[in-house]
Amino acid sequence: MTSPASDLVSSLPSVSATEVKNAFASVWDRIMNEGAIAVTRHEKPKAVLLSIERFEELVQAGQPALDQLSAEFDSLLSKMQSPNSRKAMAAAFKADPASLGKSAVAAAKSPKRR
Repeated sequence: MTSPASDLVSSLPSVSATEVKNAFASVWDRIMNEGAIAVTRHEKPKAVLLSIERFEELVQAGQPALDQLSAEFDSLLSKMQSPNSRKAMAAAFKADPASLGKSAVAAAKSPKRR
């Protein structure tokens, strides 16, 4: 079974490690034109060389914006501050272990939790 990353690497143009070592200038030109190249050793991909533009795209795509994360946090926090949430938490702290156990089992069986 292959991973999504393996599928992406196999779709890249490739060069051998020997070619990288012996003809880096032409490999460099290919990287600049194509954005990324897989480097192979014994016909298996071992590394990927990226242009700085492609690297920056990948980094940006992998990091949600701070504003988005702040908004998600604020939304979750406001839900936890509702009167019903406060009442439920107060009841949970006052509950005995047997009641907490029963509630946990009920919550685990609930179709809403799946």
